[in-house]
Amino acid sequence: MSRILTGIQSTGTPHLGNLLGAIVPAIEMSNKSENEAFLFIADLHSFTQIKNPTELKENTLSTAATWLSFGVDVHKTVFYRQSQIPEVTELMWYLLCLFPYSRLSLAHGFKDKADRLGDVNGGLFTYPMLMAADILIYDAEFVPVGKDQEQHIEFTRDVASRFHAQFKETFVIPEGLVNENTKIIPGTDGQKMSKSRNNFINIFLPDKQLRKQIMSIQTDSKELEEPKDPATCNVFALYKLLATDEQIQNMTELYVNGGYGYGHAKQALFDLIVEKYKNQRERYWYLMEHPEEIIAALKIGEDKARKYAKTVLERVRATVGY
Repeated sequence: MSRILTGIQSTGTPHLGNLLGAIVPAIEMSNKSENEAFLFIADLHSFTQIKNPTELKENTLSTAATWLSFGVDVHKTVFYRQSQIPEVTELMWYLLCLFPYSRLSLAHGFKDKADRLGDVNGGLFTYPMLMAADILIYDAEFVPVGKDQEQHIEFTRDVASRFHAQFKETFVIPEGLVNENTKIIPGTDGQKMSKSRNNFINIFLPDKQLRKQIMSIQTDSKELEEPKDPATCNVFALYKLLATDEQIQNMTELYVNGGYGYGHAKQALFDLIVEKYKNQRERYWYLMEHPEEIIAALKIGEDKARKYAKTVLERVRATVGY
């Protein structure tokens, strides 16, 4: 059996890109009998950005409700909030004391803001070691990552190796699972869907607001009667990710034959999302109205996660001399 770990930050309701790129694949992986999955909400990482207690709590509940609405099995997986496992921050300290400042300064998250150091807090600078602790404290063997996240695994493997060289072999050295075929989910402007770009689609919005988001997708200025190229259209790119082969073929014909406007295509995308995710949307809304059920579901995984974390941390403490 392989132990797999993945997490997602609670910086807001997960958008369609998060769902297709991370959450749904992780749940599918967790359902395979040969895997033991640790799926967590990285709410400590979120604190580097969000300092409002109400917003932080709401985002955490919303992220958990998303996982639950898409069918994560809390009895089969270890599903938990990072913040409820204090052992991870103690391990982070030991790792920080073994990892060079110069290496931390090369982290993508820090380098992206290195020209505006006033925006950089200590948490943002040291977060790669919190990520490493997230992985190492559960003896995770495999961590699914995108191509732009491979550095996280490199840092984790590096600090674990430094620990072993200084003391003795203590950790499982993880491997990154990089899916070379992972598609970039386009946002409403055609760039990668992202909260920071404000180009995302939130499928859990009420119908009127969701439709407004979809209607904001950027297109070219071709007239209704003109043929259109589906290969260059942002609306079609999103539709294709969700539709059946038959639906894709029908939409393609409508585009190339002309007499079909982008407004029609956007309405078709809206209808498809509402129908495809009907059950998930209803489940999400129910859970957000019953937060006690979300907390109860998380508690199941958190009890299991702390047992695993305590075992590994005791091993580490004994190794370093505490």
